[in-house]
Amino acid sequence: MGMGRGPGPSALGFWPTFAFLLCSFPAATSSCKILKCNSEFWSATAGSHSPAPDDAPEFCAALRTYALCTRHTARTCRGDLAYHSAVHGIEDLMSQHNCSKDGPTSQPHLRTLPPPPGDSQERSDSPEICHYEKSFHNRAAAPNYTHCGLFGDPHLRTFTDRFQTCKVQGAWPLIDNNYLNVQVTNTPVLPGSAATATSKLTIIFKNFQECVDQKVYQAEMDELPAAFADGSKNGGDKHGANSLKITEKVSGQHVEIQAKYIGTTIVVRQVGGYLTFAVRMPEEVVNAVEDRDSQGLYLCLRGCPLNQQIDFQAFRAGAESPGAHRLPAASPAPSAPDTFPYETAVAKCKEKLPVEDLYYQACVFDLLTTGDVNFTLAAYYALEDVKMLHSNKDKLHLYERTREPPGRAAAAGLPPAPWPLLGSLLLLPLLPVLLEAT
Repeated sequence: MGMGRGPGPSALGFWPTFAFLLCSFPAATSSCKILKCNSEFWSATAGSHSPAPDDAPEFCAALRTYALCTRHTARTCRGDLAYHSAVHGIEDLMSQHNCSKDGPTSQPHLRTLPPPPGDSQERSDSPEICHYEKSFHNRAAAPNYTHCGLFGDPHLRTFTDRFQTCKVQGAWPLIDNNYLNVQVTNTPVLPGSAATATSKLTIIFKNFQECVDQKVYQAEMDELPAAFADGSKNGGDKHGANSLKITEKVSGQHVEIQAKYIGTTIVVRQVGGYLTFAVRMPEEVVNAVEDRDSQGLYLCLRGCPLNQQIDFQAFRAGAESPGAHRLPAASPAPSAPDTFPYETAVAKCKEKLPVEDLYYQACVFDLLTTGDVNFTLAAYYALEDVKMLHSNKDKLHLYERTREPPGRAAAAGLPPAPWPLLGSLLLLPLLPVLLEAT
């Protein structure tokens, strides 16, 4: 059964979750703590918007605490659409449940609500189209899976196993196809430094046939939610909703999202203060775009544009020179105040990454450019995710870093890739729906 694109995103019925799609626009600031307020509310209410009658007082108390949290962060969230969406949502919920604005604001733990039928496992009567691998029984060949990962300062492994170290400061699209969008925001590790790491991640799962409603997942530094932006953990109310599920593996550190309807697994981690991303996706889904030219707009398929790539070989040669304790003068990033000597960086990376492949080299690079030992774990977990997600076990370790010369992508049969630095580009197709919803 072939993959068909579902109907376009629909306006969400509950409080305007569509606003979360715009959280990556410049109006939102890193000091805005609205995601923390959201998470605390979902935790206190078990994600329920319709509490049992006996739980109404506790639910109202949680709402008042939620409102207090938004007031505390109001100054830093000015202009943040996610914040304003939450404020209006609180007002709506308080009105619906006849909650008084005056009253206790503590957050007693509500009784854990039983999961909806089929929430613990996929419904046996889910439509076949909502299980990608099962739909292949009518095909001659099994699906071919690919992997993409982003970690560290930052290092990119593309769907075609190219490995690059890039600058890419600001917002950049990682994936943009008919089924989902992924965008990352990279910020300087230190003020004035060219070394960057991923501080924000937004994933949009598009509305797909009878399987899933549109869902948004967003993570930030020190905030790795175990639910989608609307508080749910699956694909919504459709018949095949459990073909999209989010699972918290390690609280605050490791989240896994299974999108069975497109045969895709996503792993998001927080290591130290920054995020890592890894995905396993069928080639058919990777290449499912209406406009082939737009394929050039996302990093997982094309890699970083040439002017954003760092010449790792030149950097390494300078770092390995006799007596080199800090970055060479011609290196691509200024040194941090407390970076490691080269020998120390090598020793620390060897502890976690005994094979001197590109993940080991990325670890050494990150310790030299940031001085943050947590980047050792970022490289280690990135390789562990490759072991779990990559379909070709002979390609787990890569040894030759890729720096693409002009024209290389075209020679490989891919269309030319324009590279405007517009991090919000991947959200543009959704704007007509957002405007209509307002």
